[in-house]
Amino acid sequence: MKRWPTKLLGDLVNFIGGGTPRRDRLDYWGGDIPWASVKDLQSQSLERTVESITPDGLANSATNLIPEGTVIIATRVGLGKVTINRKPVAINQDLKALTLRSNDLLPRFLLFFFLSKAKYFERTGIGATVKGLTIADYQKLKIPLPPLTAQERIVHLLDEADELRKLRAQANRRTTALIPALFHEMFGDPATNPLGWPKGRLGELCELINGAPFKPTDWDGAGLPIIRIQNLNDATKPFNCTSKQLPEKFRVQPGNILLSWSGTPGTSFGCFRWNGPEGWLNQHIFNVKLARGLNGEFFIQSVNARLTELIAKAHGGVGLQHVTKGVLNSLEILIPPLSLQEQFAMRVTEIRVLEAEQASSRRRLDDLFQSLLHRAFQGDL
Repeated sequence: MKRWPTKLLGDLVNFIGGGTPRRDRLDYWGGDIPWASVKDLQSQSLERTVESITPDGLANSATNLIPEGTVIIATRVGLGKVTINRKPVAINQDLKALTLRSNDLLPRFLLFFFLSKAKYFERTGIGATVKGLTIADYQKLKIPLPPLTAQERIVHLLDEADELRKLRAQANRRTTALIPALFHEMFGDPATNPLGWPKGRLGELCELINGAPFKPTDWDGAGLPIIRIQNLNDATKPFNCTSKQLPEKFRVQPGNILLSWSGTPGTSFGCFRWNGPEGWLNQHIFNVKLARGLNGEFFIQSVNARLTELIAKAHGGVGLQHVTKGVLNSLEILIPPLSLQEQFAMRVTEIRVLEAEQASSRRRLDDLFQSLLHRAFQGDL
């Protein structure tokens, strides 16, 4: 193990804060200056932002214009997120830009240092509702400072490992796109039905059984998990559990078809095959009981192929929105021959096997990357 010298981060970088121009001044917004908030920190490279501001917005607020190539971190919401901007960008108050005081530290070495501390930041963040760390907390961090040649070598190794993760994620996205493409190839666009299949309304083809309402006081951790909308896309996410005994109609078994009618558009709306544990269904999800003549995989994709149409009919606030049971029951579903539906389901199963293999590969690459991160800042690389 190499014992690199360490320095306090506060001795190596300056921290630059940001701010938000007044929202009631329309002349401050929509200009040519990218303005970043935590929602823009989606990768290690910041190339575009959701919002932008004008020169007047920059001049009349606490935000600052950060030169390209600067390490930017989240210090309140989204602790552990870090990126390097690829063009000058203004930042909001939840972000800090770290400008280097000397040439002894490479920006990407600093970025990887922050990635290696992500779990630490999450554990140590303070705040009753929103966790955060102060500039003083960051300034006291000790960072290994090997020679620049060693920093370059470490960055190169970590970049190569990270590139493998990106390629794996790209392949995963392409595989995920196979199922809707296969559905469209076999059955056509369900909205226009160019092949002239018979149709039926969803409410005539299945029964939607609503979940049960739960309060935080029901979460005692002693019984079955409560299946919520955040668990549908990822059954490995933490569950709230309850020992309450409910009617059997609220019980979910692995393999059930679940239909989320409440959530954030683009993330949690949709129809899912439940692959998680047995549990109780919460009120924002329907358990779907199909009538005869419909294959489950075909039904799931039939609903998901119409999500844009369903979301357009959702109501609610900016965040959580809802699709009513009446809207769902009126959705028209194609009814091609059952033999063709089952052929589609067989091919979906083959794709799911491929997805599982790719997910396992992605986990191994993630583990490798985290191991390399740890070793890099322990002096083992």
